[in-house]
Amino acid sequence: MTSRSRTGAPRSVGPTAGSQREAGVEYRLVRDAVVRDVRRGKVGAVDVCDAHPELLRAARNVGRPSGDDCPICESATTTHVTYVFGAGLPPGGRCPGTAAELNRLRRRPEPVLCYDVEVCPDCAWHHLLRRYPAGGVAPRRARTGRR
Repeated sequence: MTSRSRTGAPRSVGPTAGSQREAGVEYRLVRDAVVRDVRRGKVGAVDVCDAHPELLRAARNVGRPSGDDCPICESATTTHVTYVFGAGLPPGGRCPGTAAELNRLRRRPEPVLCYDVEVCPDCAWHHLLRRYPAGGVAPRRARTGRR
């Protein structure tokens, strides 16, 4: 069930609001369509190779190599960069530098939203690959054996 907020945007209400985990969203089909449009000449490479300097810095310093060639310049390997947003994190989100740090953020008691971005550090191609919720898990208590 949905209703409209004062701005007219839909919002969830009813028994499922806030009680179920939001599903992740894959953007692979959109990515493939953009690459196809560039190859067909409908969109110029300059229009899609415009990554922000901070995203390029993150790709060079903390990005995880994808093993795939850039679909635009085809001369470099793309990297994956993850940004995590949530309560208690900086307004610009957190870009974890290690798998351990990313896993820690994913297990926070407060819910977070993670964004995985594909980036080519050479030509500045970038595209959102997926968005998914994490965290929001209450810490487990150790059992003492007593009741």
